[in-house]
Amino acid sequence: MFLFIGGIQPKTVTLDHTPRLCPHCGLAQARLKRVDDYVSLFFVPVFPLRRGQPVLMCDHCGAASSPHEPYSPHVEEKPGEKCAHCGFPLESTFNFCPRCGHRA
Repeated sequence: MFLFIGGIQPKTVTLDHTPRLCPHCGLAQARLKRVDDYVSLFFVPVFPLRRGQPVLMCDHCGAASSPHEPYSPHVEEKPGEKCAHCGFPLESTFNFCPRCGHRA
């Protein structure tokens, strides 16, 4: 009797380790990654089957977005919700400014 365990499984590849601003949470914890499909044999990836498209994945919130999507806060600007150092609009949940890093 022969037992064969194989299939196709995804494998995430980090393309750029430089942190970028996440368009969803505003933290600099998003990295450029790609999800490739691999043929696996006994749960070990053997060879690549298909290469995925590059996406920006956040390590903090887990959101995936286009690498060309600029950061834009999801709240409307109100007086007093800007960074005192650089004037960048802040959400009420931010403890630090995503642009300059100073405490909000």
